Amino acid sequence: MKNKIQITRTQNSRLSTLDFNNLPFGRVFTDHMFVADYEGGEWVNPRIEPFAPFEMHPASMVLHYGQSIFEGMKATKNQEGQPMLLRPEMHLHRINASAERMCMPAFPEDLFLDALHALVGLEADWIPSGEESALYLRPFMFSTDEFIGVRPSDTYKFIIFTCPVGPYYSKPVRLIAETQYIRAGKGGTGEAKAAGNYAASLLPAQNALKQGFDQVMWLEGPEFKNVQESGTMNIFFVIDNVVVTPYTDGTILKGITRDSFLHILRDKGIPVEERIITIDEVVAAYAAGKLQECFGAGTAAVVSHVSEISYNGHLMTLPAIESRKIGNMLKSEIAGLRTGRIADTRGWMIPVEIEVDALMS
Repeated sequence: MKNKIQITRTQNSRLSTLDFNNLPFGRVFTDHMFVADYEGGEWVNPRIEPFAPFEMHPASMVLHYGQSIFEGMKATKNQEGQPMLLRPEMHLHRINASAERMCMPAFPEDLFLDALHALVGLEADWIPSGEESALYLRPFMFSTDEFIGVRPSDTYKFIIFTCPVGPYYSKPVRLIAETQYIRAGKGGTGEAKAAGNYAASLLPAQNALKQGFDQVMWLEGPEFKNVQESGTMNIFFVIDNVVVTPYTDGTILKGITRDSFLHILRDKGIPVEERIITIDEVVAAYAAGKLQECFGAGTAAVVSHVSEISYNGHLMTLPAIESRKIGNMLKSEIAGLRTGRIADTRGWMIPVEIEVDALMS
């Protein structure tokens, strides 16, 4: 471990109150969080401290100008009980890409990895054992200058907190293709995991819920033809035994789960294409009986099967989940890697091996 991280343990652990059989997503938080501050052009005072609220000045620039980015990761345990991280360096690369787009400072790779290992090592007992459960990790960064004026902040805070979670979606999702609002356009911030992107998605998502759907399928404006993403996930289709996903052109997130799926599919010799796919192609494939699967891909859900897609009043009902060979295989593959049932030939799984007591103050 290259970096000295000050650790202050909580005096009142809440672990004994945790019901591992009832883990709503994103509502239960562990005992500690990692914090670092950006001041004078460098990251200083890295520490792990008891999870607690913090004070903010009313003029904190993040509240007014939205410099805020985040990541979503998971820690799990293998069959031997060893805490594991899946491709953590990819999340560091992506949050720094988001930081660059939002005019924020990069976070050092070695400090990011050290912080993950130290925090997950400290909170290892919070990791659920269920195959669809995990310890969700939320790294995020936001501006903290106390100033009213449109410019990049000079100071920032970087935090990682953790949540024990169950499945993100408990059942297949129903999608409605969005033909009024857009998620992002070329040259915008769609590729960044920026808080504002999610704020802008809330109204269309709420409208979808009112119509009986779970999420929207984003289409690229102004023509509303090219498929982009599915709600908060990358999207995949299986059309006539070929897996198709929109290519990352700057308007959609470069998903780490998406990238993992592409590697797995190609390694298994399954035909896969990254390209433009239009909603008209999806409709035509469905009409021809060739739309075999559709699923979302993301850290939270891993694979989220799509049961129905609505477009301009036309409802497309997809085959039963049991028959979906590709999506089920990918979900099983990631679960197998995390538990150690499947050999990690790509070096994706990183064991957490931190002796926390040696780091404590």
